[in-house]
Parts: sequence; structure tokens; C-alpha cells
Amino acid sequence: MLIEINKVTKRFSKKLVLDQITLSVGEGEIFCLLGPSGAGKTTLIRLVTGAIAADEGEIIIDGRKIPDMDIIKRVGFMPQNDAVYNDISGKDNLIFFGGLFGLKGKELNKRADDMLELVGLSEDAKKLVMNYSGGMKKRLSLAASLMHNPKILVLDEPTVGIDPVLRKAIWDEFDRLRKDGTTILVTTHVMDEAEKCVRAGLIYNGHLIACGTIKELLAKTENGSIEELFFMAKEA
Repeated sequence: MLIEINKVTKRFSKKLVLDQITLSVGEGEIFCLLGPSGAGKTTLIRLVTGAIAADEGEIIIDGRKIPDMDIIKRVGFMPQNDAVYNDISGKDNLIFFGGLFGLKGKELNKRADDMLELVGLSEDAKKLVMNYSGGMKKRLSLAASLMHNPKILVLDEPTVGIDPVLRKAIWDEFDRLRKDGTTILVTTHVMDEAEKCVRAGLIYNGHLIACGTIKELLAKTENGSIEELFFMAKEA
């Protein structure tokens, strides 16, 4: 497995946020962390990227324990909050982030143009980001995470605030990346997005309550609805 999360526990002060989470993500797989707001998805994402450390357990990516800077350089990360600079243009943001990962010259310029087209921002490439809407900033953050063609993509709610047509185009791109060997770990609370993933892990109140393919998860329910698993966990 490319990403291994082994018995990971995290507390903030005395509050238990994640409790003994164990799951794995295979190479070339889209794995979805599914759960309501406050379930612990973002905390787990931050642990995977090395932004914070686990209190217990370990995370291993490609055979190396996180945090590890050599591994992190191969990861594209899109946080839930916008990670772009407001006082420069959209394209200049991508030029900056691409340059951090060693892209140069014509390759850098073309990659920036391609990513702007992917997220529907080509016509706004020269506009200062301070004049972007919230949804536009979200799309630019996604483009920035893709600039260096990472082997691993870690995306926290990447399509929130994005219209359905563009959302489909972005998920089509995720599927293309998967077929090319990119591993994608994505969080969402949208059920139909989970169905586009190879497997999903359901997190509720800091616990992993179910994990498997969508077909396997649906087989655990009476009514064929993944939401039912969360209701069952709430009642337990």
C-alpha cells in the first residue's frame, strides 16, 4: 500500500479528535474520507501531510514514516481554506507554486495555462486574486496543488462551492490522474462524490466506522444508502 495509517490517535488539549484510525490507500487509487463536518477528516488529512504530528500511531507513505520532506515534495496538497496569494494574479500564483517544485521556462508557463483551463480560470488568469470570488479561489487552490504533477494528491473538500458542470470536469481529471498512477486521498461530505472513488472510509466522531468499496459499504445497509451507516453509528 502507498499510504498506511496505523492506529493513529490525535487529541487537541483533552479532546479526542481521532481514535485509533487504521486504513490504507493503494497506489493509483482514489480513496475518499467521508463524514459530516467535525468528524475528524481534516485532522487526518493534516496528519498525512505532516502538518501536525500524531499523539499515537504512525503514518507511512511509500515505505517512509511521515513527516519526511522527500516524500512531502511528491505530494500535492489542497487545504480546506484557500492557500493562494491575494496580491498577485491567478497565473502568477501558479507560476510561483510551480517554481517551488522546480518547473521552469516554457514548461512552467504551459503547465500554468493548462491548470487554469482545467479549473475554468483561463479568462481570469491576469486578474488579481483579491478580486476573485470564493469559488474562484477554491479552484485556483486546486490548480496550485496539481502544478508539479504529484504522485500523491491530498485534497480537503476540493469541490465545495464549485458549480456542477465544473465539478464533473474536475472529477473526470481525477479519474484520468488515477489511471495514470496518481494516488488521491480526498475528503468530502457529498455522497455522490464518494461513489466516484475506488474505496471510502467513513469517519464519525473521530472513529472509522466502516471502510471498503461503495458496493461493500452499501451491502451493510438495509436501504442501500451510505447515510444509513452514519445513522447506525449515531444510534450505537
